[in-house]
Amino acid sequence: MEKEALTSQVLDALEDVIDPELGIDIINLGLIYDVDVDDAGNCQINMTLTTPGCPLSDILDRDIKEHTGAVEGVNQVTVNLVW
Repeated sequence: MEKEALTSQVLDALEDVIDPELGIDIINLGLIYDVDVDDAGNCQINMTLTTPGCPLSDILDRDIKEHTGAVEGVNQVTVNLVW
């Protein structure tokens, strides 16, 4: 699959990841800074949280990996927190 199309599908999948405290998806909250999918299907996501030390960061990390990992063509998902 074309890298650009795969990245678009990953972004679509991230719209299904809802911040449990705010009830809004992480794309529309602006938490996702960058999505990069390489030719091997490895996906790297750079994101931030609504607050430093967010107690729900593990839930978001799990949900991100679950939703993006379900995209056909994605083999591995890495989430990097940036501030």
